[in-house]
Amino acid sequence: MSEPLALSLTPPRPGPPLRVQIRPVAPSLRRFLATEAGGAALLLGATVVALVWANVWPSGYRAFWSTEAGAHVGDGHLDLTLGEWVNDGLMVVFFLVIALEIAREVSTGELRDRRTVAVPALAALAGLAVPALVFVAFTHGTGDVHGWGAVMSTDTAFLIGILALFGPRCPDQLRLFLLTLAVVDDIGAITVMALVYTPSVHVLPLVVAAVVGAGVLVMRWLGVWQLLPYVAAGIALWFAVHASGVEPTLAGVVLGLLVPTAAPRRRQVQDVARFVRLFELETTAEREHQAELAARAAVPVNERLQRALHPWSGFVIVPIFALANAGVRLDSEALQNALHSRVAVGIAIALVAGNLVGVFGASFVALRTGVGVLPGRVRYGHLLGGAILCGIGFTISLFVTDIAFTDEATKAEAKVGILAGSLVAALLGTAVLRFFGERSSLCSPGVEALPAALPPRPWVSPAS
Repeated sequence: MSEPLALSLTPPRPGPPLRVQIRPVAPSLRRFLATEAGGAALLLGATVVALVWANVWPSGYRAFWSTEAGAHVGDGHLDLTLGEWVNDGLMVVFFLVIALEIAREVSTGELRDRRTVAVPALAALAGLAVPALVFVAFTHGTGDVHGWGAVMSTDTAFLIGILALFGPRCPDQLRLFLLTLAVVDDIGAITVMALVYTPSVHVLPLVVAAVVGAGVLVMRWLGVWQLLPYVAAGIALWFAVHASGVEPTLAGVVLGLLVPTAAPRRRQVQDVARFVRLFELETTAEREHQAELAARAAVPVNERLQRALHPWSGFVIVPIFALANAGVRLDSEALQNALHSRVAVGIAIALVAGNLVGVFGASFVALRTGVGVLPGRVRYGHLLGGAILCGIGFTISLFVTDIAFTDEATKAEAKVGILAGSLVAALLGTAVLRFFGERSSLCSPGVEALPAALPPRPWVSPAS
């Protein structure tokens, strides 16, 4: 197979040219982004409802999400509050869907080129480290410094939803870049929760979880295409991780990265056509069932799981999470306390400034040193706006806040900081994308002001 073409953008100053990979975005990715964008509107609405509910009827809000809802089978029991069922149960599906998408893109889609993955991955690592350092600097010497994990994550749904507002101004490749960054960011944040914010770990359940994960790999190697075995393995994995004391949502990430993503073999596609022909000759329920099974076997487990779960994640689960976690008192006293709180101010500044410096700085260095490449049509102005938008730390930030802080007043201050920082990041990032993403010649990597008579097209050369 021939190598893909790349656009070589040569700046007038000496040094190696930056390379920009050009590849059309897959329809499946477009559908994924469309669902995230639609879910963002519901997420925003649920956040507003939670804020109104928590401020108009605070006791009712707390009482509802603290309601016990458990299950007992013999001597075994699982007792969680409604809020815990949302955070530890339903959100597993959210992380599973994100992991499914990134696994598919890395193995068969847009991110097969490891140099394309390198830039968002390095940006994500910097987006984890720099905000945490900023928060530590603000809270140094206090007992709240251990809450640095609350600023280490980007909210994928809000991020993609805001990008959807720009249409052609924001290339799909930027969405893919930021989606990859957000997933690596989420995995890093969950790993931090597992290693830093887990009070105690039970070894035996972790061993069971490892055995279940190995079982999924064996099923993948054997070519098991039915969904039910993977769903059963995912449920067992969740119970094992939950019993271990590690953040249960990690089970969704692990399962999403392990299920099969390979394209169908030619024989499988031919089987579909053969069974369809048999159905045309003999229109019976048995022939229809055989054709249906053949068609399912020809589509990777990854894609079928994603198609089934993604709408539930975007339109139901994430809004419910916001409803359960975004309820913060915003009266004058709470706002005054947050304004003078090193935790709240530290979180807000860490989310906005920390991500701006970390994400954009790491991306710039990776591009200038040739470590990685940008997807086509992504420009420095897009990167700058996207880096600021990465400061929308909602989902995981609220997650870690409930884990890291035990004092309710500090939790409330931290949540105010998360809301304030996320709002500033959303507004500022939107302004940067709208006004600088396409209007400034300095926004294109490696391209200085071109003559007005020439179209702003780069020169094409074979990829090295």
